[in-house]
Amino acid sequence: QVQLVESGGGLVQLGGSLRLSCAASINIFSLHTMGWYRQAPGKQLGLVASMTNGGSATYADSVMGRFAISRDNAKKTMYLQMNSLKPDDTAVYYCNALPAWGGNSWGKGTLVTVSS
Repeated sequence: QVQLVESGGGLVQLGGSLRLSCAASINIFSLHTMGWYRQAPGKQLGLVASMTNGGSATYADSVMGRFAISRDNAKKTMYLQMNSLKPDDTAVYYCNALPAWGGNSWGKGTLVTVSS
């Protein structure tokens, strides 16, 4: 089981920026796909962005052009740079990893609150 720990959440004003980090317990190159999901109050969990170990990225339409996902193999960490934040981005953000050998790991989440 891969251990994932998110950090970087907090309170930010409309239009502000935050960078989330997801630290993994193992070399992340072996994690075929890593991604960020979020769940707002009263809403379902949804994909924000994901990236394969080959560097292919996918984004939700709602964050395209504002968020950027990246992976640093040397630091065993995945990032989500969030710019131009809106109140609709308020949610708990979860890190997810799909190892090449199978399975599915989740972090405990980090709360992002965007005030207007």
